[in-house]
Amino acid sequence: MPNIKHDPLKDYLFEAILTLETVEDCYHFFDDLCTIKEIGEMAKRMCVAGMLEENTVYTEITEKTGLSTATISRINRCLKYGSDGYTEILRRLGERGVVRPEMTGKEDRG
Repeated sequence: MPNIKHDPLKDYLFEAILTLETVEDCYHFFDDLCTIKEIGEMAKRMCVAGMLEENTVYTEITEKTGLSTATISRINRCLKYGSDGYTEILRRLGERGVVRPEMTGKEDRG
């Protein structure tokens, strides 16, 4: 069961997200909705979830993403004890053949 409390405002946001049909739609919507930094941080978190599923060690993840070990630990807790959101999305991406981009540590940190 998700920890996030249901309410009409969040329902409206999530319904809006469900209307997105293409990656380009997502770029347009999230560009308006979030800051560049927020989008970058969410993208890194998705990559970290994939890296953790592949048993990548924290030090390598930190080097490649610039994320703190506290953030990595939170993502790891979500993978192990969370609502299965990351796990389900990673499974779906795999089914679609979407490959996680390899992070080099030179990506924009902001």
